[in-house]
Amino acid sequence: MRLVVLTIPVAILVGYLAGGRLGNLANVPFRWPLSGLAGIALQFAPVAGTGGTVLLVGSFLFLFVAAGVNRRLPGFALILVGLWLNFVVITINEGMPVTRHALTASGQVNTLSELQSGADTKHHLASDQDALVFLGDAIPIPAPIHQAVSLGDLLTYSGAMWFVIRGMRAPAPRPADGSRAADPEAEDRRSGPVELSTAESS
Repeated sequence: MRLVVLTIPVAILVGYLAGGRLGNLANVPFRWPLSGLAGIALQFAPVAGTGGTVLLVGSFLFLFVAAGVNRRLPGFALILVGLWLNFVVITINEGMPVTRHALTASGQVNTLSELQSGADTKHHLASDQDALVFLGDAIPIPAPIHQAVSLGDLLTYSGAMWFVIRGMRAPAPRPADGSRAADPEAEDRRSGPVELSTAESS
């Protein structure tokens, strides 16, 4: 969660440094935003047990739809691959396996007991019974983030950052007729000399 909260502000900062504007994101033709929001909301639904697993899988379906219809936008190819990797490992193991090494190296030893007890139904401590553990939360991010993430997470976050940065640098859309958007200052500059010329000719 901490990495998610950090991703967008960093992307916005980089976008500004690259000469972009936050308002330009409104010009990006993002489709089906409610599907994406529903998928994100279900990821954090406080439901335990089998119901929690069902909601987690359902969240991926909403996210797949949103990412799929926007696949041509910058960054969404990475997002789709990242979502797919996470979906595979979570579905196969009925939850995201977290390696002991990743927890220790990221400074989260205190969460070991919670994962072992099964209190967190969406994550569990990786064991020999889990498959594709290397796709699970096996990558430690130390202080100040203190988080164990998966390869799919990194790809998804990278795609989201790329989308924000490129979106901030996107030019304003042209009118439907293909002409350039009207520039009042430019019009004034063009009309000034014409009026002066007319006055002199009289």
